[in-house]
Amino acid sequence: MSSIVFSELNSFPNKNMLFKHCPFPPTMPERYNLLLWPNTSLSSRRTSILAGVTQSISTKASTTEERMATRGSKLPLENYVPVYVMLQLDIITVDNVFPNQNKILIQLKELRAAGVDGVMVDVWWGIVEGLGPKNYNWSAYRTLFKLVQKCGLKIQAIMSFHQCGGNIGDSVFIPLPKWVLAVGEKDPDIFYTNRGGNPDKEYLSLGVDNLPLFEGRTAVEVYSDFMKSFRETMSDFLESGAIIDIEVGLGPAGELRYPSYQENQGWKFPGIGEFQCYDKYLRADFKEAAIEAGHPDWDLPDDAGTYNDTPAKTGFFGPNGTYLTEKGKFFLTWYSNKILLHGDQILDEANKAFLGCRTKLAAKVSGIHWWYKDATHAAELTAGYYNLDGRDGYHPIARMLARHYGILNFTCLEMRNDEHPANAKSGPQELVQQVLSAGWKECIEVAGENALSRYDRPGYNQILLNSRPNGVNKNGPPKLKLSGMTYLRLSDELLHRSNFRIFKTFVNKMHADLDYCPEYVKPTPLKRSKPEISIDELVEATKPTKPFKWDGQTDMSVGGALADLVDNLLQNLFFRQS
Repeated sequence: MSSIVFSELNSFPNKNMLFKHCPFPPTMPERYNLLLWPNTSLSSRRTSILAGVTQSISTKASTTEERMATRGSKLPLENYVPVYVMLQLDIITVDNVFPNQNKILIQLKELRAAGVDGVMVDVWWGIVEGLGPKNYNWSAYRTLFKLVQKCGLKIQAIMSFHQCGGNIGDSVFIPLPKWVLAVGEKDPDIFYTNRGGNPDKEYLSLGVDNLPLFEGRTAVEVYSDFMKSFRETMSDFLESGAIIDIEVGLGPAGELRYPSYQENQGWKFPGIGEFQCYDKYLRADFKEAAIEAGHPDWDLPDDAGTYNDTPAKTGFFGPNGTYLTEKGKFFLTWYSNKILLHGDQILDEANKAFLGCRTKLAAKVSGIHWWYKDATHAAELTAGYYNLDGRDGYHPIARMLARHYGILNFTCLEMRNDEHPANAKSGPQELVQQVLSAGWKECIEVAGENALSRYDRPGYNQILLNSRPNGVNKNGPPKLKLSGMTYLRLSDELLHRSNFRIFKTFVNKMHADLDYCPEYVKPTPLKRSKPEISIDELVEATKPTKPFKWDGQTDMSVGGALADLVDNLLQNLFFRQS
């Protein structure tokens, strides 16, 4: 937050390492040295130009390009951060078919050759259980997993209980199961609903988590049965260690939040979004909570504006707004606690479903960086993150995940403050520091993703900084380090020659210039979740604390403007037809 003063990290709790060192020493890679490129197919003129350019920049390049290229590192393996790549949203089609297998095989082999550790894949509820309740068809996903395993890549499987389509970057439409949508035709209140009465069909309202509205099953039972079927059907992949993570979808876009900023509802950046608790089930829940608190006259907010408002234009977030009153605080506490308890209950079911498997559970938290530097944090509040300068909205999530031995997966690692318009009051850098620090303070593993596809060096360098905020440690594990980073996403554009060259350097730097280690991630059998957390413990976690200190820049840079210049020269001199 803007008011936070960072403190120096003096110590960090040691965690039991769950990893096995590689049985082979690091080796020198192929050098990215301009002077060693073969010139048999080049004209003498191009060779002379290249020599002249190389000589003119050699002094400056020695501190950037050579550092970027040098491997054979003697750093301890604990500095290694695994890199995964998200597969295409529709790699399995809405008709439950795995097309283009030869093309995907070639792409997976390219990822493996680049040192990538694994891939992340959405396992869509709407595809697998699309034909009817408990009518699961996993065949296409089994074929995909076999292909991934054949290529020597690990798998992060997302239990995607949401619709694909309607979010930023979605170019594919995969709806919820038809039989679930049929329930919604008769009862649209099974979906999150805004104050205008518009339901959002991307994800079921948490208000129906424990109501038997789905052929006699509750929503939580439906999710639980799906995960149990996945474990049974994919047991060979789980037992072999191919599936290392199960990320449990907990809301829209698979994230633990409300669908407060949906493009299909008309939202545009940097709108504050809208509260999503006006379905009849959540209305009734709030009314019951208000009566129990002795305020039967309190109702849900009617002054919070619309999707594309600014905070100041609303009564709720405006100067001396409702959010600062007793009534507003009561609502925001209820609203944020409901999403927290929703995540806790479903993760508990996931823990039971995968108990004993050598895999880890994970949950994703959204990087809502706009209005972060505004006193109201309005966009975070409408999404369910009750985060203010005097209240930490993310630490309780980390504490809840710790109960389930879960990984906190956070987005927007690539973003910097100066990339966003001033009127958005964005603070992605401070937000990342706050959320990652919350996870590390709870002694849980923290992972990350980029929110938007990036192919540029500044984006990669920001990810590298957030992956090891205090740099590498030549004598042991870094003070702070992500357990993994998932890159969004596999595409022809990523694999384009110039983009992929930079990406491969990025992977090397994430690995701290160490060789690819296939045995680095070795999860232990998943243990049963710890006892439920009391409300007092969750309240205690909302007390703000200073985040850990970040260095100003990464010590494992992929290069900057000079490297871009060299790339452009290579492009012009080597890859154009004469």
